[in-house]
Amino acid sequence: MDNVRSAGVLLHISSLPAKYGIGSLGKEAYRFAKRLKKAGVRYWQILPLVQTGYGDSPYQSVSCSSGNPYFIDLDLLAGQGLLTKKELKSLVRKGDVDYGALYTERYQTLRTAYSRFAFDSAEFRAYVDEGTHEDYALFMTAKTVFGGSFIDWEEDLRRHESAALEKLRTDYHEEYLFWLFLQYEFDLQWKALKQYCNLLGIRIIGDIPLYVAYDSADVWAHPELFKLDEDLKPKKVAGVPPDYFSETGQLWGNPVFDWRAHQKEGYRWWRARLNRALETYDVVRIDHFRGLDRYYEVDAGEKTAVNGEWQDGPKDELFKGIDKTRIIAEDLGEIDDGVRSLIKRTGLPGMKVLLFAFDGNEENAFLPHNIDKNCVCYTGTHDNDTVAGYVKSLSPEELLLFRSRVAKELDLVGMDVRLGRTPESIARAFTEIALASKANLAIVPVQDLLGLDNGCRMNHPGTDGGNWVWRLRKLPSGVVFGRLKRLIRKYRK
Repeated sequence: MDNVRSAGVLLHISSLPAKYGIGSLGKEAYRFAKRLKKAGVRYWQILPLVQTGYGDSPYQSVSCSSGNPYFIDLDLLAGQGLLTKKELKSLVRKGDVDYGALYTERYQTLRTAYSRFAFDSAEFRAYVDEGTHEDYALFMTAKTVFGGSFIDWEEDLRRHESAALEKLRTDYHEEYLFWLFLQYEFDLQWKALKQYCNLLGIRIIGDIPLYVAYDSADVWAHPELFKLDEDLKPKKVAGVPPDYFSETGQLWGNPVFDWRAHQKEGYRWWRARLNRALETYDVVRIDHFRGLDRYYEVDAGEKTAVNGEWQDGPKDELFKGIDKTRIIAEDLGEIDDGVRSLIKRTGLPGMKVLLFAFDGNEENAFLPHNIDKNCVCYTGTHDNDTVAGYVKSLSPEELLLFRSRVAKELDLVGMDVRLGRTPESIARAFTEIALASKANLAIVPVQDLLGLDNGCRMNHPGTDGGNWVWRLRKLPSGVVFGRLKRLIRKYRK
C-alpha cells in the first residue's frame, strides 16, 4: 500500500444499485468510482468476487479463482447483441438480492446470451487455450450433468483422472464452453472496470478467504493438498475454538490444508493463488490470516468445535517471492504472540476496528491512541454491526457508558470530533475518528457513511439465511460524499 495517508470505502459489487436484482460490473459501478474520485477516496474495498455456492457466501465458493457470473452486467451483454431489451425488461428486480430467483433466472438468461455468442472467435479460443479456468469449467460441467457433490460422481471422474476429464470435455463440449464463456465475459468486464478505477487514481482492495469449500474445483482437482481420507472425504475440518462469543466455538466445516504437502511442492498452488489475486486486485486482504501461523482443526463429524486442536501453519515461509507490499492481514479475533510475530516479520499491515475499541480496557489495541501507521483503521467490517446498528442495540445505561468512553478517548488523543447522541451522528463521528487516526489507510463501510442500522448489515457469522443480500437503492448523495471529501481534506492530505 501507499505510505501516505489515504481513505477508502467498503462496498461489495453485489450491494451496488442495479436494475436486475444484484449489483454488477456495469454503469453504477463506474458512477460509484467517479464519485469516490471526486471525494478524494483512493481505495475501493470489495469482498471476494468469486462465484458463490451453497449459502450464497463469497467465502464458500465453487472455485477460488472464478468470477461470479451474477456480476456480469446484462446491459453490456445487450450492447454486444447477445440479449434484447425485451428479454431484459422481464428481469428487473428491486429490493434486496433474491438468490433463489437469481439462480432460477440468471443462468437461463446467460445461456440465452451464450447461444448468440461467437465462441469460434480468435479471442475466445485463445482464452480457452490459456487453461486458466479449465478445472472450474470441467467441475461446473460435471455438476450440471451429474448433479450432487464431486464425491458422488463415478470413480474415475471423482478422482479427476485425465481420461474421464477428456471424455467429459468431449461429450459435453457445449456445456464446458458455456462455463468458460461466463468467465470470459466476467474477466472482460472486471478488467475494464479496474482499469477505469486505476485511471481515476483509485485502487481496488480485494479479499481472499483462507479456506476453500469442500465441494469445489480446488479440492476436486488437488485432493492431495488437503487432509482427506482414501475416499476423498475430509479427515479434519476448520473452525475456531470456544471463546467469549460462543461456548462451543465455530465449526466452519471447510477442509483444512495439508501444509506438509504444500511445503513439498514449494507452496506452488498457494503462491499461484496469491499471485492471481494480486493480478485481479491492486491490494489483497487475506481473511483469517491467523490461520497461517497456527490453525484450529476438528475431526470431521464432530457437532461442535469444542474438541479441536491447534496445528502449525506455514508462517512466513508462504510469502517468499510474494509482493508483500500489496497485502493486508485480517488479524482479528483471538490473536496470540505467534500471530503478532508473523505480522512483524512479514511487515504486513493489520486491521484496527473502532467498534471493538471501547470496552473499558485502556490497553485495547483498537483504541485510537494505540493505533500506529502500519495498519488499516475501520469503523466496522462486513461481519459485524453497523455503527448505528450497534448504538441502537444498547440500553440507555449502556449507551451513556459507551459515549463516555468514546469522549474520554477523544480527549486523550486530542481529537476535536463532535460526538452526537443519535445513532446516525455517532456513525458520522466514528467515520471522522477513523480518518483522523494515525493509520496510513482508513476505510469506512458505506453503511456507516450513510448512518444505516443493522437492517443493512452484510453478514451475521454463524447464521444461515439473510446474509449477503443487502444492496443500495441508489448511490450515496452528493451531500454524503461532500461531507466525506471535507474530512479527507482535513485529515488525509
